[in-house]
Amino acid sequence: MIIVVDYGMGNLRNVRRALEELGQEVLVTSSPADVVKGQKIILPGVGAFGEAVRRIDALGLRGPVLHAVGQGTPLLGICLGMQLLFNGSEESPGVAGLGLIQGEVVKFNAGQKVPHIGWNDVVPTRRSQLFPDERQGVFYFVHSFYLADSVATLGRTSYGVEFTSAVGQGGVFGVQFHPEKSQADGMRLLGNFLMAPGGNREYGLGASKKEH
Repeated sequence: MIIVVDYGMGNLRNVRRALEELGQEVLVTSSPADVVKGQKIILPGVGAFGEAVRRIDALGLRGPVLHAVGQGTPLLGICLGMQLLFNGSEESPGVAGLGLIQGEVVKFNAGQKVPHIGWNDVVPTRRSQLFPDERQGVFYFVHSFYLADSVATLGRTSYGVEFTSAVGQGGVFGVQFHPEKSQADGMRLLGNFLMAPGGNREYGLGASKKEH
């Protein structure tokens, strides 16, 4: 079972559809109890960093997400979901992200048109779970903040500046773009993530489903 975390700020329907097209059983949920039971976790997100953190904490999701990752469950953050993996963001000073990967998200330079919207190249920086053959792809972006660089960088993109567009550390992965909207390249990347080892516990019965 693939868990898609619903905290009210994600592109849930498209993410779910993409995963189901890849043959996965998907549960979209805001239940902390469900999160720790999944074989894989997807953390999507659109909107403001601070509001996303507030909702995650209000729903009691921070602890279960961190616990699941600590138990070896692979996690993929998408767009804002990738930014939430880090310590914080210039968008919301003083608000603590999940801290799964060290780093701070910053705003594009003054004069750079934001948000960065549309198709752009992602160039892998090394072989990884997301890019096992180091194949360059074209993906769909919508964002105004970015991660400049990280020891966890797996892929980079140019938009006025070079920025990190994909990360991975242990079983934690993140992409700044939307693979669920990126056609063949996006589906390939999601498929690569789904093959990540770990998170092989059985999924419990009686979970409630929720979709917007």
